[in-house]
Amino acid sequence: MKRSARSRREFLKLLGIGAASFSTLRANPSLLQAPEGLTLYVGTYTSGKSEGIYVYRMGRTTGELKHFKTVKGVVEPSFLSIDSKGRYLFAVNEMTEFAGKPGGAVSAFRINEKDGSLKFLNQEASLGGAPCHVTVDGADRFILLANYLGGNLSVLPIRGDGSLGPASDRVQHHGSSVNKERQEAPHAHCIILGPSNQHAFAADLGLDKIMIYRFDAQKGKLTPAKQPWAQLKPGAGPRHFKLHPNGRYAYVINELDSTVTGFNYDRTKATLRTIDSVSTLPKDFSGKNSCADLHIAPSGRFLYGSNRGHDSIVVFAINESNGRLSPVQHVSTQGKTPRNFTIDPSGRFLLAANQASDTIVTFRIEQKSGRLAPTGHVAEVPSPVCLLFGPVT
Repeated sequence: MKRSARSRREFLKLLGIGAASFSTLRANPSLLQAPEGLTLYVGTYTSGKSEGIYVYRMGRTTGELKHFKTVKGVVEPSFLSIDSKGRYLFAVNEMTEFAGKPGGAVSAFRINEKDGSLKFLNQEASLGGAPCHVTVDGADRFILLANYLGGNLSVLPIRGDGSLGPASDRVQHHGSSVNKERQEAPHAHCIILGPSNQHAFAADLGLDKIMIYRFDAQKGKLTPAKQPWAQLKPGAGPRHFKLHPNGRYAYVINELDSTVTGFNYDRTKATLRTIDSVSTLPKDFSGKNSCADLHIAPSGRFLYGSNRGHDSIVVFAINESNGRLSPVQHVSTQGKTPRNFTIDPSGRFLLAANQASDTIVTFRIEQKSGRLAPTGHVAEVPSPVCLLFGPVT
């Protein structure tokens, strides 16, 4: 069985990953002449050929990627996040054992403001196995983690120098759902914060729920909100969750049944009410598929999702009056197992990470229709699983 066909749980058990060991990561900006363009950080799985976090430059007008630097010695940096001021980068270490104890870790780096290179600061336990998602709160005081195999969430403080302190909170999920292989226990897959920084939303694949929490931004604590969760269809497997920029809608991509579910979102009460669910696949597709990531265009007019199996990006138009989705296009990612993808800050390019074929493919976004067209630019990167643009300068 190829790795691309395995579930996250099976993949991690096969690896039997141990504790990470870091050598000091140093960069000498005086020896580097940073090319022009946007900085792109690429998180990877390091069980194969990957050496850590890869840093690329993207041409602002062409979308072409050029390798700039590799930050070596970072184990399983599968998801990345940056603070609002572009000073620090945080990478989950998606492990099942850290420092001789069950669980994963998260690493902190300082971003060099001149060339975007990274300097390792420190590493802390995530308090749960296989951390797979990290987000920085709106005040840049805490990071919030989703631990997939741990089935829990944790909150860690960001110190003044960007390093991380021990966790200030840990919330354990409980329960299961109908898929006996993938939903035998809770599996927290992502966590994001609302625009007021007062509420957190966590998609739990194992529970078929979007968990909703009040977030204490002073103490770094999570407590259940008045609406403690939004229920998905049994077997949906919610994976990544996004709030629409207009503050009225929210969307989750469901890994197991290949759908996107839309919600009416009340940002004052932090409540979610289901609009509908739509398939991410063409009607004539009959093969196996699982969904991964979703993003909303900066304009708020289009939603994009990734299909692993069909190996495509699906494009939806968003009805501004009611939040409903209408299919626009399915476009091949020109590779296998498109995991994470991203839209550049200008909204002109979409970059798709093909995990199983070791490539990142650039597409141009047609602004009026939202449709994607390949630019012909393909970068070879081992096991890319997360794409994150750095601060725009």
